[in-house]
Parts: sequence; C-alpha cells; structure tokens
Amino acid sequence: MNIPDDIYFMQQALKEAQLASNKGEVPIGAIIVCNNCIIARAHNQTEQLNDPTAHAEMLAITSAANMLGAKYLTNCSLYVTVEPCVMCAGAIAWAQLGRLIYGTPDEKKGYSVYAPSALHPKTTVKKGILEHECASELLSFFRRRR
Repeated sequence: MNIPDDIYFMQQALKEAQLASNKGEVPIGAIIVCNNCIIARAHNQTEQLNDPTAHAEMLAITSAANMLGAKYLTNCSLYVTVEPCVMCAGAIAWAQLGRLIYGTPDEKKGYSVYAPSALHPKTTVKKGILEHECASELLSFFRRRR
C-alpha cells in the first residue's frame, strides 16, 4: 500500500483549482488532510457566492472543522495551490493547523509579504510543492481573461 505524499495531495488541490477555473473563479484549490486522509476539499467561490471571504482555504477550514466536530485542526495539514492571503493566514492561525503546504508564492497578496508572523507559532510551512504547475494554472487563467 502506497502512503500518499505531499505531491499527491497537492495534485488533489490542483484538481480543485481546475474546478474553480472551469466556473470562472480564480483557480485556487485547497484540501485538508488528517491521518493521510482527505477530510475537506474546496476551491475559490467568491464569484459564485458573491462573497469576498469565500476563498478555498476558508471553505476548506470550515468543512474540516465540521467534519471533525472541532474548531482546532492541530493534527491536520492544509494543501493550497497558492500562498494564502492575510485573511486566510489568520483563519489558519485560529484553526491552529499543524502544517501549511502551498504551491506557488503570491508576491502581491500573500501573507508572507504583509504579515509574515500571522500563522500560529506551531504551524510548519512547506513551500514550492508543484510550484510550476500551480503557477501555470493561475497564469493561464488570467491570460484567458485578458
């Protein structure tokens, strides 16, 4: 039996990003993993829900908390295709996620630009998993829109 790794889980987040793109949403996808099982999947839905807070990370955190019946996700990992914004970093901190793994940095709106200490002190961060693929999904979306 193969145990899924960071690449596998980021591929799953990319599938969510593609779903967002197909709906005209900015293609950002997120999944939350606990004990090597995906417990939540989400993609941006800001246009569909007419809600500026409906980011993939926010929706995934809500779904995972509901699934576990707990507001703290200390034993969980969040995989997201693009570096979270400050709002999402705050939610990640409040949920006390154990790990944050993201694909491509967001040099304009990423939390590390505006609030590098926004995450919970115990959250570990891993960057650059499938970075090229995650960046490519985003770039091709915006090229099509222009």
